[in-house]
Amino acid sequence: MPKERKTDRRTLYTISAIKDAFLDLKRELPYDKISVKQLCEKAEISRATFYLHYDGIDHVLDEVLDDALLFSEGATGNAIDLIDIIQSGRIQSIQENEAILPACQRIADSDRYHDLFMDQSLSEYIIMRIFNHEKATVIPALVKKTGLDEAAAEMIFRFMLHGSFYVNKSLNWEKNDRWYEFQKTLSAFLDAGLRTISR
Repeated sequence: MPKERKTDRRTLYTISAIKDAFLDLKRELPYDKISVKQLCEKAEISRATFYLHYDGIDHVLDEVLDDALLFSEGATGNAIDLIDIIQSGRIQSIQENEAILPACQRIADSDRYHDLFMDQSLSEYIIMRIFNHEKATVIPALVKKTGLDEAAAEMIFRFMLHGSFYVNKSLNWEKNDRWYEFQKTLSAFLDAGLRTISR
């Protein structure tokens, strides 16, 4: 359960130091080898200070993922929005405003989170984190777009999410011309499929 925190400057500094230390350690070690002891040493804090803010390493991971995926009010895009934007020929708007991208696409080109998203042992965990955060908006949008029931829309969303994640991973999470070309191709594929099954 997330801890209630004060938001004074010292607390914010400590939380930032813990997250930075976590990401530094992640560059050096697989996720399952990172310990609270190592994290405290790297962040130059005591275990007591760590446990004032976090329940454990998984709690730090969740907050770092939320930061990476821009789970915020300013980031509004989802997979259905991306399909609609690309199919309408407005791909330039994505390049100008990345907040309209789906969650797992927002971190491409981010050196800060690259090792985290390339870690094979975390892929399913990250996908489920995205799924749980995005399902409340994406599944109803799929239902509306296709006329399918909620269970079928959920399965399509899982397919889209896994596919998108692994395509991004195969492209080394680099957002370049090749990435944009793949987005157009995948968007056309998904749009055609959704149109075919729409009732």
